[in-house]
Amino acid sequence: MVLCDIGLPGMDGFAVAGALRQNPATAGTRLIAVTGYGQEQDRLRAIQAGFDDHLVKPVDPQVLLGHLGESDGHPESAS
Repeated sequence: MVLCDIGLPGMDGFAVAGALRQNPATAGTRLIAVTGYGQEQDRLRAIQAGFDDHLVKPVDPQVLLGHLGESDGHPESAS
């Protein structure tokens, strides 16, 4: 799993997501945008860029833990 900010200097998070998706070694990695950009169009742009999800800062720790427990978008069982 990669947590990536969008507003990075030089190569922004959208470009990072695109590069990771194009590389066969990282194409299947779960990508989550963690950003201060919280409008609906920001979320859509992140998903279109290749992120699996979009979290707005400050991220609630429980929400983040929920994402860390997911695999392929499905929560793991608690057993």
